Amino acid sequence: MEVGAHVAYRGQTWQVAALQGQQVYLLQENGAETSLLLGRLFADPGFDVVGARTPDAVPQWGLFETVPLAAQQRALAWLPHIREVETGWPRPEGGREGQTMRPEYDPERWTLAQRDAAKAQELAALGFARVTRTTVERMRLAYRKQGLWGLVDKRAVPARGRHSTGYADERVVAAVLEALRRQRGRSKGTVKALQVLVGQILDDTHGRGVVEMPSRSTFYRLVSVLADPADRPGLPARTATAPVRASSAPVVLRPGEQVQIDTTRLDIMAVLEDGSLGRPELTIAVDVATRSVLAAVLRPHSTKAVDAALLLAEMAVPHPARPAWPQSLHLSHAEVPYQRMLSLDERLEGAAARPVIVPETIVVDRGKIYLSQGFVAACETLGVSVQPAPPRRPQAKAVVERTFGSINDLFCQHVAGHTGSTPQRRGSATEAEARWTIPQLQDFLDEWITCGWQNRPHDGLRHPVLPKTALTPNQMWAALITISGYVPVPLSGADYLELLPVRWQPITERGIRLDYRTYNHPVLDPHRSQRSPVAARDGKWEVHHNPHDARQIFVRLTDGQLHEIPWIHRDHVHQPFNDAIWRHIQTEVEQRGDREQHEAALADALDQLLRHTRSPAGTEQKTRRRRAPRSGSTAAQLPDLPGQRRPLDAETAPAPAPDWSESLDALISVDAAAETDMSEPEGESVLPAEAGGYGLWDAEAEAEQW
Repeated sequence: MEVGAHVAYRGQTWQVAALQGQQVYLLQENGAETSLLLGRLFADPGFDVVGARTPDAVPQWGLFETVPLAAQQRALAWLPHIREVETGWPRPEGGREGQTMRPEYDPERWTLAQRDAAKAQELAALGFARVTRTTVERMRLAYRKQGLWGLVDKRAVPARGRHSTGYADERVVAAVLEALRRQRGRSKGTVKALQVLVGQILDDTHGRGVVEMPSRSTFYRLVSVLADPADRPGLPARTATAPVRASSAPVVLRPGEQVQIDTTRLDIMAVLEDGSLGRPELTIAVDVATRSVLAAVLRPHSTKAVDAALLLAEMAVPHPARPAWPQSLHLSHAEVPYQRMLSLDERLEGAAARPVIVPETIVVDRGKIYLSQGFVAACETLGVSVQPAPPRRPQAKAVVERTFGSINDLFCQHVAGHTGSTPQRRGSATEAEARWTIPQLQDFLDEWITCGWQNRPHDGLRHPVLPKTALTPNQMWAALITISGYVPVPLSGADYLELLPVRWQPITERGIRLDYRTYNHPVLDPHRSQRSPVAARDGKWEVHHNPHDARQIFVRLTDGQLHEIPWIHRDHVHQPFNDAIWRHIQTEVEQRGDREQHEAALADALDQLLRHTRSPAGTEQKTRRRRAPRSGSTAAQLPDLPGQRRPLDAETAPAPAPDWSESLDALISVDAAAETDMSEPEGESVLPAEAGGYGLWDAEAEAEQW
């Protein structure tokens, strides 16, 4: 910028008339004039100095070092000659002391074309082969445009624009890509087997022998270039059906801006509540900004929506420190502004040294528990948005996925009953070492998160200004809350109950039946056998329950409040009777058979017991005398009836078709004289049941059979 220069401003050409400090005066040929600040002039998108010389480009030293040394030396040898043609001096301004300008390169005496010709003659005399005036002009213009890189002989530069597959046939390239696509997600073989598949694809597509297969070495190089690292033969199979796409880490600036939640099996064999062994499921919530584990829940079986909902409540409330924990694990000893936070939230007194963060956005996978109505409703209650991750994209939850690996490495392998990450790494005495229950492991995990994870330097928490210093999750939380602040979200007991799953049940005269359990309380008296005001639920009542503690439920009555209704057998249970134990008992009952058949079997066993106590062993049961059957009569050939025994001779002899009218008469009729004469010796007319007679007639047993 100088007086007399022409500039482009707002799409028009102006001439600089005067410069005064930061003020510039512009004129046009038609007489128009304007004055403005230099900053406003330079900020115009179309600003340019008409006819100004383009400044020299900055040397691209990184690219310059990729060429061979001979090409670098040739370019550096051209550099002083180009400068001398342009300015008359072979060196820049700092190195001109003690030099004199040669007259053949004086810009005031000769034109550029004449100086180019003079330089061509000089270079030819120095031994530069095939250098003409055009060559010098071309090199000079290349230096103006590209700087030192423009003086490099491009024939020495490796080909950058050519495709990575070189001169391979495009049909072969397409066949290799198709073969790799077919192999994606399957067990990997060798490159030789892939070559056979490529040959089959070429024959099916273009005909047998039309496209020539490359040599083995060329095919191997082609597969190495085209195959994704996860798809190369010999590597483990990738389960995803979509190609891997790189994903960058999310940019988060505040605690709770993004929280990732996921569930996995823990590599620990635990003792379940029924005494069996199993690997519990771990559900965690990780804050991306601080890498803090906000909440962790262990469950013996599959995680349910209520576990994910309760996870939200644990994130929003302080974690109480256990009485046996040392004082160093309390929040008052952490590197946070404790006194200032305590003045905002009294619940932090006695809390563990773990962050209390209400998430803004939760990233989950597409599991049913995270997309259920209960979990989404709980998030809406706390003002949290739920963001499902794309399908088959674990990279979207990279932080929580990596945290699971860290927990297995830093915690699980130090716990008795560690199973290892693969069956090959599992010990032979893993089941014998298992000794911890789920509640015990939960206590161990909570203490390890507080003293281990939250105070361990994390490689992902490095400030760009201090890249060699890794912060701990607690230190990062303390640094961020000084900027974003701390806003407590007080959750009352009623809020906790609202997060529990909901069932709709009627209130009967006996109370509320839920999973074969009866819940009753006098508060239900005005509502027994009554329909609820919710017509959309067919008059049923809203019931909230905790599957992990079935000792009570909570029903919403007409006053709009949730009332606690205890289980009628709660006083007989001295520990939390969770849903898993109840399901186990039901499974044991179902293994015995149908419920009604089981009750009938119990009644039959009771009847047999009473029969046995009614006739003690060693006493002879006396029966009513019956008419003695005549030999050859049909009465002696009656079929077996309940409570009878067939005589021994009738067991082997075929029984003819009986005359039921005579048989029933003989059976029912009783000789009164014989009934009163109890002194008649045995064996003449009456046979006791033990001796093969009929014994007492059991009408109920006969009716049961008929």
